[in-house]
Order: sequence, then structure tokens, then C-alpha cells
Amino acid sequence: MLRYLTAGESHGKALVVIVEGLPAGLTVLESDIGVELARRRLGYGRGPRMRFEADEITLVGGIRHGKTLGSPVAIEIANTEWPKWVDEMSPHPGHTEKPLTQPRPGHADLTGMQKYGFVDARDVLERASARETAARVAAGALAKVLLRHSAGCEVLSHVIQMGSARAKAAGPRPEVGDLARVDASEVRCFDGEAEMAMIEEIKAAAKDGDSLGGIVEVLAYGVPVGLGSHVHWDRKIDALLAQALMSIQAVKGVEIGDGFEVAGLRGSAAHDPITWDQGAGEYRRESTLAGGTEGGMTTGELLVARVAMKPLATLNRPSLATVDMVTKEATVSFKERTDVTAVPAMGVVAETMVALVLANEVTRKFGGDSLDELRRNYTAYAASLRA
Repeated sequence: MLRYLTAGESHGKALVVIVEGLPAGLTVLESDIGVELARRRLGYGRGPRMRFEADEITLVGGIRHGKTLGSPVAIEIANTEWPKWVDEMSPHPGHTEKPLTQPRPGHADLTGMQKYGFVDARDVLERASARETAARVAAGALAKVLLRHSAGCEVLSHVIQMGSARAKAAGPRPEVGDLARVDASEVRCFDGEAEMAMIEEIKAAAKDGDSLGGIVEVLAYGVPVGLGSHVHWDRKIDALLAQALMSIQAVKGVEIGDGFEVAGLRGSAAHDPITWDQGAGEYRRESTLAGGTEGGMTTGELLVARVAMKPLATLNRPSLATVDMVTKEATVSFKERTDVTAVPAMGVVAETMVALVLANEVTRKFGGDSLDELRRNYTAYAASLRA
């Protein structure tokens, strides 16, 4: 079983993640994590913080001479802007000079303040911030390495909608070798024509001081047959993926395959036909309507999940109506440094969450204290499917 825990606040000294359950002998380099964190900062429409805030990684434990030890892996991601926030975010006794009392609609501010009894929104927003996803991406980098070296599985994403601009539904999907091309796009879109329309949408929203949401498609290639299970509700792979993806800040919708589209079809047109590939000695599905899952389990086909992110709740021109929690007077929400959109970055985080779910199920199904043992178990299982 693979599990992880993140800690830290957006403007705190550092983020920390601990990942438990990685087998011994997995090659992990600091660059594996750094590359994924750099990808998270990509995207047209990101705010200035992405330029100021580099990710300084320290591998604290669980790795020796480039190999995992089978013990928990601990990673620290330092906040390079910490010197500016030492007083405001100090863990030592003190108080803030500028409490935030105008909660933002659509953010965790008001409900979090009510739930925990806070009078300053910063006590909520610092942890609710999407900055926390940097720690998740670091964990996901380890999950991706594990999937790659145990089962030959790769996870990638691309933006298919930004505001009202959308990629062609019938257009080709990026494959593993296309990831560099996707990341080279300013909006991480594989459709060149749609890319330009998306950029124009972002420019228009930026001019108005507004924000944009969108949709990302996550694709997992080489997924083993049979991850997840039909036997109980909390082991169904669809449910695990949906929960993981919905946990991403500002995500409000998830579908597996063509989940919403097939709801309007008849049964005769809503399922993936099964065929036998004599040459490969395996069963195949001729389409991806179900997104690579059936009955709560992976089918071995391309796994497809789409993730919808709402427009960000922090605007560059504060115009969202709210109430001051001290005076109870009508006002507008406060402004923090923000992006016009974070949809391209959300795609990288969504890859992370899918990779973590799949890696957990790989360790659950194939077990093994070392990478070699896990590989042997996976290889024997894969061979049994072709017997």
C-alpha cells in the first residue's frame, strides 16, 4: 500500500511530504521531482509568484545513493519567499498587523473561519491554497517513477477547454511521446487551433481582471488489467480516481471516459465492444467510452479521466460581494496575488493524483518489498492473462 501525507502552508517556511510504501531499490533522483515541479509552474495566465518562487527540494530520508530503502521517503520543498513572511507566518507567539476579514466567495475562507473559530482568513487560506499541490506533485513524481519501472505505465494530461474555447472533440489524443509537445504549448493544449483561442480567452479575462476555469483530460497508458475491485464500494477504481481528482483545489467535476455523454445514449451505443487480438493474445476494447474501467476495475486499455476546474476565487480586480466578518458591513473580497487561470498547472496535479491512485493499486495487487519482487509478481500476472 502506498500512502502519503503533506504538511505546510502556502507562505510558510516549507512544504513537506512523506510517502510510505515505496519498494526498495527504486531509482529516484532529485531531478525526477524537480522536473515535475517545474511542469506545475507552466501555463499562460499564471501570476508573478510562479516567477518568484522556485522549488528548492531537499530529500530528507528514505533514499540512499539514488535508491529507495523501503522506508518512508521524506521531501521538503522550501519557500524561497519565506524571508518576506517570517513575521506574518511565524510559528512563535505573536499577532498579525493586517487580519483578513473579507472572505472570498468560492474559497475556503468563510466556512473555514466558522468551522475552526478563526477571525483571520489567513488561518484558513494558507493551507487551503493550491500551493499545497506542490507537495502532492513531489509525491506523484515518485508514483510515476514506480509505475514506469514496475508496469511500464505512463500518465500525462492536456487541456481540452479554457473558458469557452475547446479543443476539437474528434481530434487526436497525445501519446507518451507527445508530452514535450504538450508542455511546450503555452496552455498545455494538443490542438494548435484551440490553443490560440484559449490564449485569447485568457488575455480577455486578464484585461477585465477576471479569472477562467477549464477542463483537463488525463490519460494513463499501459495500465495493468484488474487494478481496483468490484467487491466493495471503497475499492472501485472509478471511485478512487474521482475522490483523488475532486480533492484538487477548485475542481468541481470529474468524469471517467465519456461519462456524461453516454448518459444520453442508448445501451447499444454506450459500451466498448470487446474483441480478441490473436497476435497479442489479449482482449481489447474498440473504444474508450468507459475510460478504461469496467465494474470498478481497470481493463488494461487507455485510462481516460476529465477534470473540470472552476474559475479562481481570487480576482485581480476585487468585485465579488462579501461581508466583513468584524463590522458585518457589505464589502468586496480581499485580493491576494493570483493567476488568471491555473488550468494548465491543474493538469499536472491531476496527473499526480491519477499516478498516486494507480501506484497504490499496483503495490496492493502485486506487493513486494523490493522493486525486483514487485516486477516478478507483475510479470507473472501479465503472463497468466495470455495463457
